[in-house]
Parts: sequence; C-alpha cells; structure tokens
Amino acid sequence: MNMTLETIETYMRDCTLCPRQCHADRMSGQTGFCRQDAQIRAARAALHFWEEPCISGGCGSGTVFFSGCNLQCIFCQNHSIALGEAGRTISLDRLCGIYLELQDKGASNINLVTAGHFLPQVAYSLEQARIQGLTIPVVYNTGSYESVSALMLLDGLVDVYLPDLKYHSRELSARYANAPDYFQTAIDAIGEMFRQVGSPVFHPSTGLMQRGVLVRHLLLPGQAGDSKRILRYLHDTYGNHIYISIMNQYTPLAQVAGIPELCRTVSEAEYTRVLDFAGRIGIEQGFQQTGGTCSESFIPSFDCQGI
Repeated sequence: MNMTLETIETYMRDCTLCPRQCHADRMSGQTGFCRQDAQIRAARAALHFWEEPCISGGCGSGTVFFSGCNLQCIFCQNHSIALGEAGRTISLDRLCGIYLELQDKGASNINLVTAGHFLPQVAYSLEQARIQGLTIPVVYNTGSYESVSALMLLDGLVDVYLPDLKYHSRELSARYANAPDYFQTAIDAIGEMFRQVGSPVFHPSTGLMQRGVLVRHLLLPGQAGDSKRILRYLHDTYGNHIYISIMNQYTPLAQVAGIPELCRTVSEAEYTRVLDFAGRIGIEQGFQQTGGTCSESFIPSFDCQGI
C-alpha cells in the first residue's frame, strides 16, 4: 500500500500496531508500552560493522537506531534507547534524508533497528526515499514482538528481515519482557517475514544478503534447553530456507543486578553444547560467534550521531 500522512495519523490516534494493543492516542502525546508518541525519535545513524558478515560486509551496515521499544527485555544492551532516554526527535523528511546519506557513505544496506512502533512512518519514509534514489537493500532488525497486520505495511519495502527469536518458554518471556505470549507472537511474525521475502539471495560478488530472513538467537545463561527448543523449531519449520545466527554475546549490565541468574555471561561449555546440538539436527546455514563478544565495547554510543 502507499502510505499517506493521513494514514499515519489514523494509526497514531489509536495505536494497536504491536501485540501490546495499548490504544494510546500518540498524536496527542500519549505513549504506550514503547514510551513513544507519534513523533519519530532516533538515537544513532551510522555505518555499523558488527552485524553478521552478510549484513555488514566490508562497507558497514547503515544502521538507524530508533528510540523506544515494545518489548524492553530487562537485559537489553540497548537499554537506554529502549527506555526512550536517548535520542532526538526528527521529521519524516529528515528520516528519508538519513537513508540517502548512509547510502552516499557506501552503506551495504539500510538497517532499521527496533522500528516497529514507528512502522507507518517508516513505510512512508522508505517509499519517499525510493522515489528520491534509494537503491540499496533495506534490512528490518527487530525483537519480533510484532503483529502480522503491522508487518504487512512493509511488504515490498523490506528486502532482508533480521528478527530475533529470544524465548521459547512463556515463563522466561514473562519474567524478562512481560510478554508471556512472545514465542507464538514471534513465530507468527517470522512467518509473515518469510512470506514476504522468501529464501535467501546473496550478491554474487560481495556475498551480501540481498533478500531473505536471518533469525538471531541470543543464548541466555543457564537456558541452553530453551535455546535448543528454539533451534529445533526453526530448523523443522524452515530448513535451509533461512539463516540462523547463534549468539553468545550476552553481557550482564547494571539493570540485571537484582536477577541473580542473569549476572554472569554464557559459559563456553553452554555455547558449545548448543552449537553441537545445532549441528546434530542438521542446521547448516548460519553463523556463530567466537572470541570476546561479551563486552560493553560492542554496544554503540547512542549520542545522536548522524541524526
């Protein structure tokens, strides 16, 4: 569909974009669970070199980090922007301009990070940017707590989906994100993403993903069993029609001080067990992390660079 300013206002007057169904009148300044009103707010726009190789490539992914989040996992490494504490308000025209500036800097793609609560505005800005000369792929980078109906606004506008699949257990998702329905909601969302873009397509010379779904799963300390259930589901459902990134970079930050089980990193033994399991069940298309990925140095500075 072609997004209009009037349609954006309709969505913002009674916001039911995400599964929280807050019904906030964001046009009037109300905020829902995401802590954002109708004005776009972003905290960083820059080339990012720490994504998977098929996303960042040698030139970097043109990431735009949006403020606010409808999931707000307690351990989130982007906690300050998830809470809406960092960022700057920008116009639709400025958002469109940011995409084009990142393209001019040589970005491999435009990487929209946690944009679901601004989804109509994002759809509008992408349509305008395409008219003005945006040609590189668009990556939608999400925690996957998304509604299918909202994701349909992106059909034809997003080339690569980069969703998380964080939790299988209702207990874990309730405890860490106040979202006991996370798993079913997320797998429905990932199903819609796959419907839109299909199996992976890579650039023949650069190896960059041009189209497809790359699902990320971050191991949590002590939760190897939950991770295995997630990997089993993904492989049984999609086989080699998606890529899977198995991540060990969980970093305990100050906000988890009151949750003892989250106050340590994932052990090498835990990670190895999950990787071995992935191999045994036949996962072949994916990524793993090596070395010292558990570090706050991997967290970008949300200083409004490029905004």
